[in-house]
Amino acid sequence: MTKLRILIADDSVVYRSQIRAALTDFPWAEITGVASNGRLALERIQQVPVDLLILDLEMPEMDGLQTLTEMKKLKIQSKTIVFSSVSKRGSEITLEALRLGASEFVTKPGSGDFESADEKAMEPSARIRSLLEPKILALFPEIEGKSKINSRSVTNLNSNFNNNMWDLFQPKVIVIGSSTGGPTVLEGIFSEITGPLRCPIFITQHMPPIFTATLAERIQKMSGIPTYEAKGQQRVEKNAIYVAPGNFHMSLTGTPDQVSIVLDQGPLQNSVRPAVDPLFASAALIYKDKCLGFVLTGMGADGKIGAEKVKASGGAIIIQEESTCVVFGMPGAVMASGAFDRMLSPAEIISVLLDKTATAKPVKNNLNTIGV
Repeated sequence: MTKLRILIADDSVVYRSQIRAALTDFPWAEITGVASNGRLALERIQQVPVDLLILDLEMPEMDGLQTLTEMKKLKIQSKTIVFSSVSKRGSEITLEALRLGASEFVTKPGSGDFESADEKAMEPSARIRSLLEPKILALFPEIEGKSKINSRSVTNLNSNFNNNMWDLFQPKVIVIGSSTGGPTVLEGIFSEITGPLRCPIFITQHMPPIFTATLAERIQKMSGIPTYEAKGQQRVEKNAIYVAPGNFHMSLTGTPDQVSIVLDQGPLQNSVRPAVDPLFASAALIYKDKCLGFVLTGMGADGKIGAEKVKASGGAIIIQEESTCVVFGMPGAVMASGAFDRMLSPAEIISVLLDKTATAKPVKNNLNTIGV
């Protein structure tokens, strides 16, 4: 078995030892070393290249953001998982880290009140293991012998939308689901979209509390469109974007002309909360053949059932093209089910959104930052 070479960069001796302990029992993991700051981490990577850098964001001398910036300058291709605290500042620097090229993030155990009693009772190394394992396996599918699906931008031949029908299709709602890699793609998309919107947009991104509020703020800043971390019983406006709050499922209720948001803390779905499926399913029920859904990069299969419901109601589904995904799990699951109409890159998704619901800003030349 090929070993996954991993470097741990954290200024805390305790966390370095806990992360090492969390990974020790994996037969595919080889810890090549540890570093107490970003400068030392970069020196070691240049001496001994690694597949994965586990990076604390707050360190002395060279912090996580500075490290990611230098990695980009040096063209270091190692994937990176960053550790973050659950705080306003923690959420802001985490989203900036993702923009700078981090692949994924995890929150440090004990840093958030949203953790369940079972999670809080776990030993720190066991909790770190439970957080890191699924993310590492999603980022490196070859560990489990999985190969990438050879996908490209295509139109599903089984779609109900031929080109003429697609040109005439005008949705009354846009729903978007994303997970690993999603924040960077969302920010890239909405930096190119401006209002007024012709219909509301709803986003379920797998993120903890506080982080979702920060994501909403960043989308509003980039797009100029009113963007909210959704609230229960909130009346939906046409020219607005709504982000599901961390630890709450978001669904819709009402009629197409009068819609309200419902939040609940029901059981995890697809091992997450918020989950994409409740949003897609409720939107399909209300808007029927006027619903357009996007399933973006992310691990797992969340969104597959929701996409099937959107298609069953006569709506349309677009999935993100594999080569532009950090993880093709969610769009791949929808592709395998056949419940999609088109598979597009982020740049093509921007074009669809501009065509279907918004007016355009001048096109920028930085689309490579969102995986194009």
